[in-house]
Amino acid sequence: MEEFKKKSGLDANDKEIVFSQSIKAGKRIYYLDVKKNRKDEMFLAITESKKVVMGEGDDSQVSFEKHKIFLYKEDFEKFMNGLQQAIGFIQEQQGCYTRRSDNEELPGNEQPAAAEQEEKESPLEGEIKIDIDF
Repeated sequence: MEEFKKKSGLDANDKEIVFSQSIKAGKRIYYLDVKKNRKDEMFLAITESKKVVMGEGDDSQVSFEKHKIFLYKEDFEKFMNGLQQAIGFIQEQQGCYTRRSDNEELPGNEQPAAAEQEEKESPLEGEIKIDIDF
């Protein structure tokens, strides 16, 4: 078994993933991986990966900082409630924000006409709902 892991380049964590979703957000990528433990119980592994460039020019070195959170099914409801409260607080304090995809950045200070801007941006309304089914 150990020989298979070495030859295939997979470690035990890679073989446990039963569902994976990646979310690109600027310089960060968030990975949502559903994994199984040894008892075949599923849990959510949330990973933030951030590209870090050290130095400049030919001397630059690229690395990635990774941070992980493991979320177990008995904690899903509490986590979702806390997340919704935190997002609600931010929205109350700073107002709702508009969604814009990464590829819609405009060069310089140019802004689209008001009609175009309304079509491209839509404010988030109501509660944020995330359904996780197992």
